[in-house]
Amino acid sequence: MDWLGFTIVILCLLVSGFFAASETALTGASRASMLRLSKQGNRDADVVSGLLDMRERLIGALLLGNNIANISASALATSIFTGWFGDVGVLYATGLMTALVVIFAEVLPKTIAINAPDRMALAVARPMRMTMYVLGPLLRIVEVIVRVLMRLFGLAGEHQAILSPTERLRGAVDLLHHEGKVEKQDRDMLGGLLDLRELQVSDVMIHRTEMMMINADLPPEDLVREVLATEYTRIPLWREKPENIIGVLHAKDLLRAIRAADGDTSRIDVSTIALPPWFVPEMRTVSEQLKAFRRRKTHFALVVDEYGEVEGLVTLEDILEEIVGDISDEHDVVVAGVRAQPDGSVVVDGSVPIRDLNRAMDWHLPDEEATTVAGLVIHEARSIPDRGQSFTFHGFRFRVLRRERNRITALRISPVPREAEMEEARPKRAGTSF
Repeated sequence: MDWLGFTIVILCLLVSGFFAASETALTGASRASMLRLSKQGNRDADVVSGLLDMRERLIGALLLGNNIANISASALATSIFTGWFGDVGVLYATGLMTALVVIFAEVLPKTIAINAPDRMALAVARPMRMTMYVLGPLLRIVEVIVRVLMRLFGLAGEHQAILSPTERLRGAVDLLHHEGKVEKQDRDMLGGLLDLRELQVSDVMIHRTEMMMINADLPPEDLVREVLATEYTRIPLWREKPENIIGVLHAKDLLRAIRAADGDTSRIDVSTIALPPWFVPEMRTVSEQLKAFRRRKTHFALVVDEYGEVEGLVTLEDILEEIVGDISDEHDVVVAGVRAQPDGSVVVDGSVPIRDLNRAMDWHLPDEEATTVAGLVIHEARSIPDRGQSFTFHGFRFRVLRRERNRITALRISPVPREAEMEEARPKRAGTSF
């Protein structure tokens, strides 16, 4: 009779281990992986997804089954040991069952499951579905009792996630990169894709101070010479004043016009071959502008502010670079205007976008209040610094190297320890001149 009792105890421990492994596997299984496997025809993945959709009932079944198995094994073992040793057998049974439950019914199965949660979830999915079906009536009673108690304590309500789905996806990508499973380039591409809805056209545009424009009133020979001297294929044309853009000249259209005129550039009228300008608002999101580019089948647009003044231009390439990043040249220049120094500092042009600098150096400088590095320094300093002034904020020291009129054209950025930043922040001074 004792051997039968021990056999039942072992069976209960095995059942308890099954529920413990199932709990760890099902709660740790990736819903994204299950969805992918389901689309590939894996029916067990469908079962896992169904169980995860009934999370409350699943947890109830796991805990109920686990506790029934553990309590049954402990009670039966206590009965056997008291029959052998009398009242002191309770102590022996307690010590033995504690060791067996912790090792073989908790730690061991959960460790196995946590090392391969997706595979284990697929393995236990069908038995758990059958268990939930068998325990269904009892689980419904438990759910009703739990919900009543939650209402009494004011804990009832819908589950509200702290982060949005986009932020959770971004966090998952960052975690995979931290674990070495996703390369930095792939992480940046996925992050850039997720940022498209949050960025505005003004964040990625080329500012008007850096735009290449040509006076449409120039003699045709001079105009053709300037077009050939530039590196761009689409060039805005202005008349009377740079703010008055009358069209966009495409280099291919100009070449066709030169060919039609048999090479006589004096016969070319650029106003007849220029394309009409397309103006877009600066507050439009980058994702909407990308759709607009595809819809209009064009790659070039001029950006205007709320007063209708031209602020810059944006191209399809600018948007794509937010996803794939800039292309390095043969000298390994990661971003134009960013030059790493042997001492660990970085010399940066003031017009370099903060997002490009963050991506190139894997930094996390804020870009909510300013688009460029110079704009960030001006925002933090609350003034236009002079040459030689330095500031420490966000874990970096910024030193102004060059200033042209009201523009900061070059800075040196050096990472500083957190302690040094806090020490320098105490005097609350605007800057230090050297």
